[in-house]
Amino acid sequence: MIFEGKAVKVSQLETGVVLVTLDLQGESVNKFNLLTLQELGEAVKAVKTLPNVAGVVFNSAKDVFVVGADITEFTTWFTLDDNELADKLREVHKTFNEIADLPYPTVAAINGIALGGGFELCLACDYRVMADSAKVGLPETQLGIYPGWGGTIRLPRLIGVDNACEWICGAGQKRSADALKDGAVDAVVAQDNVLESSLHLIQQVVDGKLKYQQRRQENNANMVFSPIEKMMIFESVRGVVGAKAGKHYPAPMVAIKTIEKVIGQTREKAIETEIAGFVKLAKGPVAKALVGLFLKDQQIKKTAGQFSKGAERVKQAAVLGAGIMGGGVAYQSSSKGTPIIMKDIRNEALELGLSEANKLLGGQVSRGRMTAEKAMKALNGITPALSYGEFDHVDLVVEAVVENVNVKKAVLAETENHISADTILTSNTSTISITELAKNLQRPENFCGMHFFNPVHRMPLVEVIRGEKTSDAAIARTVSYAQAMGKTPIVVNDCPGFLVNRVLFPYFGGFSAMMKEGADFQIIDKVMEKFGWPMGPAYLLDVVGLDTAFHADEVMAKGFPDRMQHEGINVIDKLFEVERFGQKNQKGFYRYENDRKGKPKKIFDAEIHSILAPTVVSKTELTEEDIIARMMIPLCIETVRCVEEGIVGSPAEADMGLIYGIGFPPYLGGALHYLDQMGLQAFCDLADRFSHLGKLYEPTTKMRAMAQNNDTYYGSAV
Repeated sequence: MIFEGKAVKVSQLETGVVLVTLDLQGESVNKFNLLTLQELGEAVKAVKTLPNVAGVVFNSAKDVFVVGADITEFTTWFTLDDNELADKLREVHKTFNEIADLPYPTVAAINGIALGGGFELCLACDYRVMADSAKVGLPETQLGIYPGWGGTIRLPRLIGVDNACEWICGAGQKRSADALKDGAVDAVVAQDNVLESSLHLIQQVVDGKLKYQQRRQENNANMVFSPIEKMMIFESVRGVVGAKAGKHYPAPMVAIKTIEKVIGQTREKAIETEIAGFVKLAKGPVAKALVGLFLKDQQIKKTAGQFSKGAERVKQAAVLGAGIMGGGVAYQSSSKGTPIIMKDIRNEALELGLSEANKLLGGQVSRGRMTAEKAMKALNGITPALSYGEFDHVDLVVEAVVENVNVKKAVLAETENHISADTILTSNTSTISITELAKNLQRPENFCGMHFFNPVHRMPLVEVIRGEKTSDAAIARTVSYAQAMGKTPIVVNDCPGFLVNRVLFPYFGGFSAMMKEGADFQIIDKVMEKFGWPMGPAYLLDVVGLDTAFHADEVMAKGFPDRMQHEGINVIDKLFEVERFGQKNQKGFYRYENDRKGKPKKIFDAEIHSILAPTVVSKTELTEEDIIARMMIPLCIETVRCVEEGIVGSPAEADMGLIYGIGFPPYLGGALHYLDQMGLQAFCDLADRFSHLGKLYEPTTKMRAMAQNNDTYYGSAV
């Protein structure tokens, strides 16, 4: 062994080929932490001293190559001053440049995932051999930064400007076929053959069949375009990327600007250009928010793992109710490997549920994400049923019937008589108290909430709700099942609306109050979408369903009468009264028609203003700032209440619940991060401007105390 560290080893074969093997001890994956980078630099220095080297293969002893930088360590870099951060980046560039300049051919043997800095290491090599099951990519723009170890410099020279911009700005993980097609890798082989093929490639160079030095010259040369060519390429790229990224996410557009500069620069100059852009982004508020979300996501997954530790695996599930929601749950369960019984009292409902699952599976097949064989297996894993005949061997039941407390109580009590004593019973209620629903149950300790969000296949969050008598075992199995379904579960305590809907309805309350004052819902939608929400409140209500919102609003008003009750009829009441339920019956605030793909297309309906006219009691002029404040203040205060009352376990879980559950703008980092960035004193001052609107706009006593002490919800953490 030539070099042996705790993350990197160097050995030499009899053929003269040197193996630089990445194997971070104590970890299931390789990642670039400070130790690995240091040892990589030492390993390269050791390689440079060796005689009779035929070539170097960078490979991994794990199932992945390198998953990227260890963000938990590198966030400390972002707190350094600009010059210190730039120096840190230069150190890594020095190592990667030494790899690129080794006086013999180099190959990256990509046996598994190679992302971020891991893929930038691959780009520093002359050749890349990739496993057919592997994925590569530069996902840094998802964190509000861009590749900082040569990715913006080397990738355009390798695959062209257009492709490089798409790879970097899209932040996607590329499958082997796409990577080969774009020219990012030189060969795709079976995973077991990656190292053997890499050694064979080195031998081809030794035999004179491949000219690695010529390749280096091409990849290091400036890219030459005429002024018109360059303008057309980058204006086109800016148009496409700018439309997707939006103004709140600067990293993709800064990446394009950097690529435009570095393609015509020497390597040394290009490195300084890349570093300057990286430092600017890393020190900005969006990177702080998005990196924070990444860390919070890791935290809530770790918390979920603690909840599910020791849980019995759900081998057979069941869902009660076979509508769109039931069909979505059935699809998600079966497609992820857990067979499920889908029960309803009506055959046509079962057909609808199966149709929904079949449609989703067909979409996966058509997009190449699932084979037809796997889709058929998933569909066969859904057993439609009109009775409880096979429920005696079910491990967990999801009740997904109509959102009515009496109906749910009756269905749950009936179901309990047909399941074993240790089967976990859950309710997919969105607002109704789990403790209340458990009152008629014989085994309330085996009952909890399992709240999915619609559409089930797209929304990552599942709220697992603990009632007064819910056991730890029930929570553990439910969390475990949610994880098996590919979802992110957050455990919350019981109250009307739990976390997400309890926070969402004050947001809707702010909207309804403005509508009473004569506001135009289209303007409110545009302002909030411009602010960063995926859809404005009126559009969101149409998607949720005005009938669902009406019933949930009643539950919330009863649960929190001091701030969620309202006088007179509001817009939700009115649209429910005239049966404008939103997308589900193609008319709500907007009218809907299906486009060519069968998706509902939003259209303005001229009748709506006359329909809503009886709900208007005054006329107030509202600025954009007023609209944002009146929407955001109630949401933020209610989120704080949920944390203060212990409904949710931590600020991180609260923020991620809003990000994953209702599309809170990610660039703001979540409601509590948003408060930290604004400053609690500034927020309380803003809320006091609207105190005449009632208790929804009244900060808690603890918030005011924290404001006085300049306290934050996340302390000094990034």
